[in-house]
Amino acid sequence: MKLYLSSYHLGNNPQTLADLMEKNKKIAIIPNALDGYTDTPRRLVGIQQEKDDLMKIGLHPEELDLRQYFGDPNRLATKLSEYGALWVLGGNTFVLRRVYKESGLDTWLRNNKGNKKFVYAGYSAGICILSPELKSIEMIDEPYVVPNGYKPEVIWEGIGFLDFVFAPHYQSDHPESEVVGRQVEYLKKNNIKFKALHDGEVFIKEIDN
Repeated sequence: MKLYLSSYHLGNNPQTLADLMEKNKKIAIIPNALDGYTDTPRRLVGIQQEKDDLMKIGLHPEELDLRQYFGDPNRLATKLSEYGALWVLGGNTFVLRRVYKESGLDTWLRNNKGNKKFVYAGYSAGICILSPELKSIEMIDEPYVVPNGYKPEVIWEGIGFLDFVFAPHYQSDHPESEVVGRQVEYLKKNNIKFKALHDGEVFIKEIDN
């Protein structure tokens, strides 16, 4: 699987994402990290902006609400076979981790690590979730936000595609930049492997089984 991991939105060179994808240019937008927020109009505007940005680089975006697949991982797997990539939005990492588990996306991702044609892409919470653990993310995101229909259990383990913790929005013009700076100091103090990204920066990697 190819990873396109941005600090914020598509980053400074968005065409790179389109170039990573092969013939299938259909990309699923996963907005569920926003499920804990109540500003529905703002959410809709934000998702439309993501669609517009992806279409500008020649992709065919479609919203994929993972809440529709809770408890039905086989149906989700069938749906995912339609896409060449995922585009996972920022928001609350712990909410996103819950929805990955309840829909079965976490298992699907692990089972498809060896798929060289598929691209996992995202930003902010959408990349933090790939870390081995989420404990330091508690400094930024509230772990105990439980949207309607979600189980209250906090999942502290990330997907584990990477052996380090992401710190997006580092030293950037972003509302979370200051607290991310404190997170970075915590990670350094506790000898936890991490990678800090400035907004605009993108980390690209290919992983396998």
